[in-house]
Amino acid sequence: MKISDARFVSSSTRVQQKPKQRLPEFAFIGRSNVGKSSLINMLCGNSKLAMTSSTPGKTKVVNHFIINDRWYLVDLPGYGYAKMNQKGREELAAVIRDYIFNSEEMVMLFVLIDSRHDIGKIDLDFISDLGENGIPFALIMTKADKQGPNVVAAQVEKDKQILLESWEELPPIFVSSAQKGTGKEEILNYIENILATL
Repeated sequence: MKISDARFVSSSTRVQQKPKQRLPEFAFIGRSNVGKSSLINMLCGNSKLAMTSSTPGKTKVVNHFIINDRWYLVDLPGYGYAKMNQKGREELAAVIRDYIFNSEEMVMLFVLIDSRHDIGKIDLDFISDLGENGIPFALIMTKADKQGPNVVAAQVEKDKQILLESWEELPPIFVSSAQKGTGKEEILNYIENILATL
């Protein structure tokens, strides 16, 4: 798939506020500072589409971008942001859960994991919640350019083994680098294949 047109449509904090035009939605989420905005911009070929910031946790709303007038790319707030008071974290969690569990148009949730570290407990808890609720998801290991390919491959394999301790079957796993464009073709082709089945 080639993205020729990507436009911001609207922001919301509740599913009822989503764009009126209903299209398949592919959502992206991860811990703060995992490189989500950079990945979205890389996939869309537009460095200014999603706001990137040196301060993690900036996204507080659900952002819809319409892609090729066929589907929405949905940018979700990050989870597990520590530098926020309890009330703020609870409000953000409510925004995330409302979208993930109530958006009938979401067909796939991409969960971003930093490829430089072991998959963390907060990530494992999050995807366990997805599994228990039957939410379809795939993993994207980000920032693959920060280490050599052999180191990244070893880390991905280690994360797979961690996942297999509680999962019988692994979700699709992609390796990406926003800087080098790694994974762009694979992720977009995966989305294209899903769209073809709808």
